[in-house]
Amino acid sequence: MLRNSYPEHDINQVFDYIDRILAGGDAAETAGRELKLINSLFAALPVMGVEYGMQFLHGRRDLPENAQEILPLYIRFVNLVEYCELVEAMRQVPKAPTREQITDRMKMNSRLDELETAFAKPLLGFALGDNNDTSLESVSTQPDEQESAPIANNLVAEQSNTEGDNEGSGNNLHLMIASASIFPCKDPIKTALFYETRCGFTSTHLMDEAMPQIRLKRDNIEIVLVEAQDGSCLPNREKYGIPYDLVIYSNEPKMLEIELSGQNVNIVKPLPSADEFQNVNREFVFEDNDGRHICISQIDTQA
Repeated sequence: MLRNSYPEHDINQVFDYIDRILAGGDAAETAGRELKLINSLFAALPVMGVEYGMQFLHGRRDLPENAQEILPLYIRFVNLVEYCELVEAMRQVPKAPTREQITDRMKMNSRLDELETAFAKPLLGFALGDNNDTSLESVSTQPDEQESAPIANNLVAEQSNTEGDNEGSGNNLHLMIASASIFPCKDPIKTALFYETRCGFTSTHLMDEAMPQIRLKRDNIEIVLVEAQDGSCLPNREKYGIPYDLVIYSNEPKMLEIELSGQNVNIVKPLPSADEFQNVNREFVFEDNDGRHICISQIDTQA
């Protein structure tokens, strides 16, 4: 049973947590290879496959049939998270442990040993190469794994084809984990307050960098606010003739539109109904306090 809380959708934050715990020591040598194996397989999944893994982490077990087919990956993922939680808990050694604390630590030790038995073993018909090679290799499977193995094979093959078209990309989710748009502002603090109070972002003020900035974050979206040196912050439509200053993709644009409307955010282009524009992504546009137009577009989960 998991003890910590995790983000609803951002699997990179979960992998960051695992990596941080394993880097601190006190874990089995095979735990690092287990992380690389699970990470590599998740990197080969389509967006919804990763999303189902996060839903499984949060306790959902009634996943669609296509997600059930790669259930062993989700189970190993959750087990590795639990393992890291136990390692973290075991580092807290009481000075004068009670009988109950001693019993709990014995149970945690036993559970750690149990979880370690599966580390770095083949998963969905794949295993990592040797210690100097983190690429996936096809391996023979047990009878109960044979149905799932072709699915992983297709996913990894699809990823390999994609990598051939994108030189320099890899199968690790952490090679490029995030990006941030930069918004020049007349008053970054005023703009930060708009995004915090109206749009659900949180802000971090960073004054110790070469470019003093305010970093806004919500879910997987980051925006960096900086003060415009010339005092201007014309939106793209006025400066370049480009309609939007930022495009954000969403699984549920309607829910987001309702939320922003409820916060009195100016919706300059409403979301069309679901039966309109079948060949075009559904989207709506809102305006921030500096006049920028932000497009919220329905993500194409079939891509």
